[in-house]
Formats: sequence, C-alpha cells, structure tokens
Amino acid sequence: MRLVLFDVDGTLLLSDGAGRSAMEGALRSVFGSTGDPAYRYDGKTDRQIVRDLMRLDGHDDGHIDERMERLLASYLGGLRRELSSGEQRARRLEGVAELLDELEQRDDVVLGLLTGNLAEGASMKLDAAGIDPARFKVSAFGSDHELRPELPAIAQRRACELLGMEIRGERVVVIGDTPADIECGRTIGARAIAVATGRYDVTELARHNPMAVFPDLRDTKAVLECIVTA
Repeated sequence: MRLVLFDVDGTLLLSDGAGRSAMEGALRSVFGSTGDPAYRYDGKTDRQIVRDLMRLDGHDDGHIDERMERLLASYLGGLRRELSSGEQRARRLEGVAELLDELEQRDDVVLGLLTGNLAEGASMKLDAAGIDPARFKVSAFGSDHELRPELPAIAQRRACELLGMEIRGERVVVIGDTPADIECGRTIGARAIAVATGRYDVTELARHNPMAVFPDLRDTKAVLECIVTA
C-alpha cells in the first residue's frame, strides 16, 4: 500500500493569486500591513506566512499569536470572496484529472493531500478548480501544524489509523512543485516527485534530489509508473 500526498497550489491547481490577495487583505485588516512584498508564499503553511511576515514587520510572537485566529478567519472569508467573485480564479492543472482517475482505480494506493493551506482553504480552492476534496482520504494541512516538515508524519499516522496497518515512510510519496515539498518528506523517509508547474523549473527542483522531476503531470503513464514503483 502506498500513500500518495499531493500539494495543492502549483501542483493540482492555480488560483490566480486569490490566496495571496486574501492573505494580504487579512494582514492589512488585522496588523495594518501586508509585510514585505518580496516574501514568497509558496512552500509555506498559512500560519507560517503570517508569522514570518509579521516578525519581519517588527511584531513579537506573543502579539502575533493573540491575533492569529482572527486573522485566519478574516483570510478564509476573503478567500471565499475571491474565489466566488465571478472571475475564473482557480483552474485545475493539465494532467491532474487523468492522474487522479488512474490512482483512484488502484487498490494499492490511498490518495491524500499535504498542503500548507488551512483545511477549509484547501477545500475552497479544490472546489473552485473542479476537484472534489472528498477524493483525498488522508490529509495533513497547515491547520494541523505551523511547520511543514511536521505534516508528513501527521498524514502517515492518519493513514495507518484509517487502514489499520503500518505504512512505512518509504511507502509515502509526496508530489509537489517546490523544494519545500521535496524536503519535508525526508523526516519520515518519504519519496518525493517534483513537478515544475509552479515557480521552480525542472533544473531548480532537481538540485534538491527528488526521486523524479516532471515538467507537468500530463504524462499520466510515466508519473503513475514512478509512483507505483517508488
């Protein structure tokens, strides 16, 4: 049995900046500043994004923690508005539907998510892109832990509880578009497949030594073979 964990943004879908716009609106509302405009959101959890930006802006952790839940609620409200604005803000990436269909037909694979998004935010984005969140049976979100390297172990534990069997780290496959996706699974010995559909190209991702790198997920046969032989 393999646990296959997909990142969301840049891997399964693109949301045309809806997440960043909603986060900046929440930061401005709660802290009065959006922080450093050059800060990269990709590969981070939502809570980490808030903490990093506001630390750089001079706020201490106590001040950030006092306002964190209010900010995240504001962010989710903003994200809902962005995604339902009437514009096509989220779109499924090419090859995703075909790969998910193939994986779902197998009895030796459990589909899941491994994402820095809050659980509710991930569901909103998936729905907006036409991907049913219910397809993913075991997941770990940014709402489960602020630090991304902690998420693979959470997903692994949930998979073991769901299936009533052990899934060793080397039977976990993480698929994502950033170096953070590649690196985070090393904490449990997971294998990583990188896909260059986000900000990083094939060469940049290959420097982090994933099991494989693909330019996108359109070659269903090749990606599937890589997953099931991991």
